[in-house]
Amino acid sequence: MGHPGVETISAFLAESGVTTGSVAERRTAMERMSGSAPPPDGVRIEAVTLGGCRAERITPDGAATDSMVLYLHGGGYCTGSPGSHRQLASRIALAAASPVTLLDYRLAPEHPFPAAVTDATEAYRELLALGADPRRTAVAGDSAGGGLTVATLLALRSGGDPLPAAAVCLSPWVDLTQSAGSYDALADRDPMVTRAGLDEMARCYLGPADPHTELASPLFAADLGGLPPVLIEVGGREVLLDDASGLADRIRAAGGDVTLTVWPELIHVFQVFPGSVIPEADDSIAAIGSFLAGLLGVGAGSPGGRPPGEGVRGAAPRPSGED
Repeated sequence: MGHPGVETISAFLAESGVTTGSVAERRTAMERMSGSAPPPDGVRIEAVTLGGCRAERITPDGAATDSMVLYLHGGGYCTGSPGSHRQLASRIALAAASPVTLLDYRLAPEHPFPAAVTDATEAYRELLALGADPRRTAVAGDSAGGGLTVATLLALRSGGDPLPAAAVCLSPWVDLTQSAGSYDALADRDPMVTRAGLDEMARCYLGPADPHTELASPLFAADLGGLPPVLIEVGGREVLLDDASGLADRIRAAGGDVTLTVWPELIHVFQVFPGSVIPEADDSIAAIGSFLAGLLGVGAGSPGGRPPGEGVRGAAPRPSGED
């Protein structure tokens, strides 16, 4: 028998419209699904503008304000917003005891590649211009936002900008060709993401751009060296499993510090679901918070306090034979 929480979510997703229909229909369904969920207690939310985009700054009560996480939401570069990801970003802010800025970057097809990369890069640069210390700043994101996190690091590195202290990628979409083996191996087990759905969103986002372009598909970057420590979390039954494991392999081969956690029986960005349904979501967010706090110097952590390659609290062992 499968994970009971995942089975409940699978039935809900089948009726929600989030995973099917046109881009416009998916946007509406995502906002409808998330609109009824208020942010958790213990955070303050402020509307701000960053890099020319609207954003929300989420600050936990009593948290120090000299650290910052720039969060890039998922949604295939075509859907998603601060509203759809406010709960998740707030829970990460509480776990890390750090403010999080949730960016409302421009979406395709109205604003195709490289608009999202431009927005994220300019938002990070403005954070630094406003006084943020890169040694106490992180970039994080889920799904397309996870791929955008890596693309932003590459764009910043290319531009000679100071890189952040850490990065977090949840179920990252880093190969817009949808050619990995997990699309076939796990197609019948993933209730949320399909090759056909991502093919459509990739076409909307890429326009005439080559899907192998490194800022669109960071998995194909010529050099993934010199990045800050990266935490990658992924479900063991999602078609993006090979994107996540391939990204970890490429960073590690380039000499980077990367931690990959595969959560058996879990699905795409399971962290967005409440712990009452998916208890592992709370464990994963606690691990993300610990990782960020240690590298941003928040609370008991200290910058650089986690030795390269060390696992994180709440990590599930990577099962064999899944990729």
